[in-house]
Amino acid sequence: MSDDKTVMKAWTRAQSRLGRRQAMPVVLLGLAISAIAVGQVWCIATVLACVLVPGGMPVVAWPLAGLVGLAVARAGLQAASDTLAARAGMKGRARLRGGVIEAIMRGGPGLLRQHHTGELTALAVDRIEALDGFFARWLPASVLWVAAPLVIGVLAALVQPGSALIMAVCGLAVPFGQALFGIGAAVASRNQFLAMTRLQARFLDRVRGIATIVLSGRTEDETRRLAASAEELRLRTMKVLRVAFLSSASIDCAMVVALVLIALRNGAHLMDLHEQGVPAAFMAGQVARGLFVVLVVPEFFAPFRSLALAYQDRAHASGAASAMRILPDGATPARVGGQAVCDMTGGVAVAFEHVSFAWDIARGMAVDDVSFSVPAGQTLLLCGASGSGKSTIIELLLGFIQPASGRITFNGVDMTTLAPEALVAMTSWIGQKPVLFAGTLRENILFARPDATEDQLRAAVEAAAAGNFVASLPHGLDTFIGEGGFGLSGGQAQRVAIARAFLKDAPLVVLDEPTAHLDPDTEADVFESLRRLAARRTVILATHSSAVAGFDGQRIDLAQGHVVTSGEKVS
Repeated sequence: MSDDKTVMKAWTRAQSRLGRRQAMPVVLLGLAISAIAVGQVWCIATVLACVLVPGGMPVVAWPLAGLVGLAVARAGLQAASDTLAARAGMKGRARLRGGVIEAIMRGGPGLLRQHHTGELTALAVDRIEALDGFFARWLPASVLWVAAPLVIGVLAALVQPGSALIMAVCGLAVPFGQALFGIGAAVASRNQFLAMTRLQARFLDRVRGIATIVLSGRTEDETRRLAASAEELRLRTMKVLRVAFLSSASIDCAMVVALVLIALRNGAHLMDLHEQGVPAAFMAGQVARGLFVVLVVPEFFAPFRSLALAYQDRAHASGAASAMRILPDGATPARVGGQAVCDMTGGVAVAFEHVSFAWDIARGMAVDDVSFSVPAGQTLLLCGASGSGKSTIIELLLGFIQPASGRITFNGVDMTTLAPEALVAMTSWIGQKPVLFAGTLRENILFARPDATEDQLRAAVEAAAAGNFVASLPHGLDTFIGEGGFGLSGGQAQRVAIARAFLKDAPLVVLDEPTAHLDPDTEADVFESLRRLAARRTVILATHSSAVAGFDGQRIDLAQGHVVTSGEKVS
């Protein structure tokens, strides 16, 4: 636990250092605003003294003019401060979100397998978005709560040292109350984000499996569970608000005590002067001084209030630091896996050496002591009924899961020692349903190789036999499609995925039931394109379709995670 706290504190300090440069202009403007506030209070005290003590001092226009001028200047500086604070928040979030997304990408399939996508999404979106106040408000407030009261206290001491001392003593009591409630705020914030993450993960799972839920008649049960998760989030959010209100109340108590003591002190002093019958001019000056120190008390405590409001943002940072531990190296982008690079000059040879894996050990091994090798440029067919272990082998190849025993090698290099980007560079994958994004066909195909030329793009489209259907679309390659390939048929979507694989030109092609949901005619056409893609590449194809007869290579039959037959040539 102590190590976790050390990591969280180190992450928070690192973010503070990175965001302090953008926060310094906000701090300087805050100090200027505090100085102007003191000037405003002096103008107000002078005007009130002229009114309350008739004949004490001549009524002059300069206090009113000064009050108006300082109000305009304060409004302008406050607007500039808010603008700079907002920019600091945007820059801090953009920098941090870029680092988090890069860390997720570098973590690769292993990270995605270990942590729910809802949790990672909440981290990259909600957690980072909640840190806006950390960069925009907390960092400036963490400096101003000391610097601004110091400036105001020094100016007040020039007028009434005794009253300034009272403000200082009451101000020193504020940090103790903030520390007490701040601990509770940090804990409440972490619990709130935990509840939010659980709700997001549960909701995402239920949306994905909504058809199964409806068919199994569990709609009401899942509705109640989602409602319970939402209620938990509501309760934890209200607890955060209660702690925040208590934190503000501690500052109000200190300010009221300071006001009462200073008012009593000045009241007693003015009564003594009145009884002594001092001249009206002297009395007016003392009244102005007394009103000044009384009216400046709220300005003295304003930075403390800003700190209290921003302390919740500090608590969000603590919660984010805790969540960042799931990323590589706890917080910053780093490599997952080794640093080895595979030489792909002559293609990629793949070997499984006594590989075993279990999703749930109580249900037995999904893959048990599987061994095979695929020479570079050759094809391997993984055949078997559903549940035989084909998809598990594919996920092992892609790095989504790690073998419980045995090892997987590429050109003799252990997969666990490869740099993640090396594995990504050597592999193209086409599954049962292609991964297509909302955007144009051009953007979806160029996703594999953004720097490809127009000629290379066209060549990949023609090689995938997608040219005819692309030409029939209203805008060709610039036709917009929906998420998941909405607007395309199953065969057209697979051709887009094949064109993407042609464009990437990776030496290893992994195919997982690529024609599972296609009619026989479309399936035959797609397999013809896949045979062209397989030329001079290493191909591992998991399928139970009889249309694979046109592939030349060896065949492995699987049953319940075991190799039944191996090495059979297919042609």
